[in-house]
Amino acid sequence: MFVAANRGLSRKEGAYLTAAARGARLLALVGPQLKRGRQMTDTAIWNFRQLAHHELDGFGGIGEGMSIQIAKDGRRILWLAHESAPKNFTAVDVSDPRAPKLVARADLPQSHMRSNSLETVGDILAVAYQTTKPGLQPAGFELFDISVPENPRSITFFDCSGPHSRGVHQLWFADGEYIHMSSGAPDFIPSHPRDDQFYRIIDVKNPSKPVEVGRWWLPGTREGDSEPPPERHPEGADTGFRPHNTNVYPERPDRAYLGYIDGGLVILDIADMAHPKMVARWDYHPPYHGFTHTVVPFFDRNLYIVSDECVRMEGGDWPKLVWIVDGRHEANPVPISTCPLPPLEAFQRRGGRYGAHNLYENVPKPNAWKSDRIVLGTFFNGGLRAYDTSNPYQPQEVGYFVPAPPERSPTGSIQINDVFVDERAIVYTVDRHVGGLYTLEMDF
Repeated sequence: MFVAANRGLSRKEGAYLTAAARGARLLALVGPQLKRGRQMTDTAIWNFRQLAHHELDGFGGIGEGMSIQIAKDGRRILWLAHESAPKNFTAVDVSDPRAPKLVARADLPQSHMRSNSLETVGDILAVAYQTTKPGLQPAGFELFDISVPENPRSITFFDCSGPHSRGVHQLWFADGEYIHMSSGAPDFIPSHPRDDQFYRIIDVKNPSKPVEVGRWWLPGTREGDSEPPPERHPEGADTGFRPHNTNVYPERPDRAYLGYIDGGLVILDIADMAHPKMVARWDYHPPYHGFTHTVVPFFDRNLYIVSDECVRMEGGDWPKLVWIVDGRHEANPVPISTCPLPPLEAFQRRGGRYGAHNLYENVPKPNAWKSDRIVLGTFFNGGLRAYDTSNPYQPQEVGYFVPAPPERSPTGSIQINDVFVDERAIVYTVDRHVGGLYTLEMDF
């Protein structure tokens, strides 16, 4: 199916165009519309097949928490974290990906917070709570019993609030035993207010009594550290030295792979969880804008896939990229390429953000798809894009999905925010503001 950006191209022609050529053709097609101030109103799709779209009954602003539960009755439930108040999380039955059905939804306890991140293991749901500013409550994470998806029941709340804490921004919960998270704490005083979150490990083997077992922060970011604070990024590009994603995989359970925002890629040795140690750091900004977001290891190929997050409107922090990093020498990660993108001019004036954000993370669960070759990434108004890294020195774009702007979009554009793929190779992707959930099949 070819629409919008690929009008007039056959599938074969599209498959063999280089990313640069596709970008140039896209710019030629949409440039006149953009100059006249008009938005593209069609869906642009190549090598994906759209199965369904659910606007989530008017609450379609979804954050970066997506997780599949196989319920006791065999239903496949997709749990979604909302980007902002008033909603906390939503559960959707996606047993038939062509006909998603809303099954549960919860409101946030307060309007001054968000639940941007969640994960499930079995019948337990973990939800991150972050407040709009330090010192507010509730800030931390909550565990729910979701054995009956229609009736989530709170098990416990782990409090991370404090005078300098906004709580938990992101959490990783994959083995049912530990939560790895980016969080503040009541006893942590940052050396700079933007460095208010750090890496924490929480033992949840007894879900009713979570216990912290370890923590780590970039040296110099806590008041009282013997190391000097890190040099700040230039004004306007200073987004903080704190972790975003905190991924841990069974292939290397002794390692944590952190996107440390303005601190770059960080790899920690967590064999002794009480005393994590840094084994590698790759910091490429400046000259690039900060905000390293996600690190996904391709273990069998000694590669790291690293994404930035675009945080400015209309390309204000361009380029925000997906990097391919050589990890053969763990202590010395070396970038070897980036995933190609259409030129800035193709999307800059379409509204909202344009640049990299979330990656599909090869979530280590039985109901999740795995690949050490295909990279799936979200690019806000650039949609969902797929890359083949068979040649890691020259990744090739192999598909994209850019939905039409949703009605009521505050930016006038789509803002694709996150992506998940289940073991059936069904792709789920979401809009940040109002568009809700899209289900897709891959055709590459």
